[in-house]
Formats: sequence, C-alpha cells, structure tokens
Amino acid sequence: MSVRIDREKCTGCGRCVEACPGNLIKKDSDGIAGIRHERDCWGCASCLKECRFGAIQYFLGADIGGRGAVLSVKKMADAAHCVAADEYLLWQVTDLRGNSREIRVNPREANRY
Repeated sequence: MSVRIDREKCTGCGRCVEACPGNLIKKDSDGIAGIRHERDCWGCASCLKECRFGAIQYFLGADIGGRGAVLSVKKMADAAHCVAADEYLLWQVTDLRGNSREIRVNPREANRY
C-alpha cells in the first residue's frame, strides 16, 4: 500500500474519490473517505494532490529514497506573500522517527526552476 487516509483529518469533501483513477476510494456511511482495496492502490498520488486537509499520506518507500517516510499536502494561505489559500500548498514529509520537514509551494511558480 502506498496511500493511507487519516479518518480524523478527513472532512468528507470527496475530492480524493473523484481523483482516484482506479475507483478505489469510497466514502463510508459517515462520509469519511477510505481505500476499498489497499493492495490495489497504484501509488499514482492523484488523491494526495487533491486533499487539502493533510488527511492522505503517501508512503515514500525505500525504492524511491524515502526510507519509510510519508508525504502529505495541505492547502494554506500565505499572508506574508499575499497568496490566496487556493494557490498555496504545504507539502510535509515525516520520517519514521516523527521528524517533519515542510516545503511551501505556490503551484503557479512550481515549474519556474
């Protein structure tokens, strides 16, 4: 499995359900998202890119240099740079020891490097 959904953080918005190309994510009777068959997850990260509440964690396996870390994404406002909440992403990588590193991304400038 490459994706985990944290039920405590899920708001039930359904964006991950719509984004999953394998139709693997469904809402339960409480409206909370979950992966129907975790073993079938392709690891495409489409759901991760759509979740703006940090509820989805993507497992960064050792084969891609992650050594067991997880990645989550939140949508946030950056008042210091006057970027609207729908334009600013906070990518958070957490290692096995719980240490976190944040990467702030303005999607409009993501390909400027």
